[in-house]
Amino acid sequence: MKLLKYGLVLPLISISFIPAYQGAEIIGGHDVTPHSKPYMASIQIFSMGKYHHNCGGALISRNWVLTAAHCEISRINAKQPLRVVLGAHSLLQDENQQSLYVLNQVPYPQYKRQTAQNDIMLLKLKGTATLNKFVNILKLPNSNKDVKSGTICNVAGWGFTNIITQQTPKVLQEVNVTVVDRNLCSKYYTYHPAITTNVLCAGDKKEDKDSCTGDSGGPLLCKGNFNGIVSFGCRCGIPKKPGVYTRLSTKYLSWIKKTILNSDFQ
Repeated sequence: MKLLKYGLVLPLISISFIPAYQGAEIIGGHDVTPHSKPYMASIQIFSMGKYHHNCGGALISRNWVLTAAHCEISRINAKQPLRVVLGAHSLLQDENQQSLYVLNQVPYPQYKRQTAQNDIMLLKLKGTATLNKFVNILKLPNSNKDVKSGTICNVAGWGFTNIITQQTPKVLQEVNVTVVDRNLCSKYYTYHPAITTNVLCAGDKKEDKDSCTGDSGGPLLCKGNFNGIVSFGCRCGIPKKPGVYTRLSTKYLSWIKKTILNSDFQ
């Protein structure tokens, strides 16, 4: 998913985002084979008497989820603890699902909301996930090797299927997107300073294929490797405005490992 240009307004909770969209619906995609992505996490907020999907994420250990920093929810606004749902295909069905509350939100220390730089966050879960065929861990990449332009990648999420009516899909959606050269992507985003080696741009030159609002924080897999996190873009499904993903570069991988190992919350 992507940030809306001026922000994403969720039921009863107003959250100010960066001046671009940060993750929305999966555009031009299709239903995921049930439980073929057991690492997918639905990060949910409580409003209007129940929990609602807000962002995506990936389970990277039994008690940590990796997502985008712009998905952070203010404790002042939160009426109930943030919740993570694992093992879901349809969010409307409880079968095979595990729900865990979030103990701590840990955004990258140098995250800059106004420019979307360093848009990455760890969530420490209150309790541990039970691993099985419905819930499993997505391994972090073994190296910080960059992803070449032209590489086909895959992204999934439960974001809106219609951003105007805020319709949501019945089941998890996925779409293949192609990595775009950063120099070209920078020309598409001339107003935005965040196209650095710490991000990946991906979309489709001919078709409306993209991530969008509600998909933020979800994992981008390239050749089966976990290489990125849905971060931001300009509207959804526009060929000359590809989605931008936080790349799991050396500095982020080091921060993730250090945070988990040295956490005072374990």
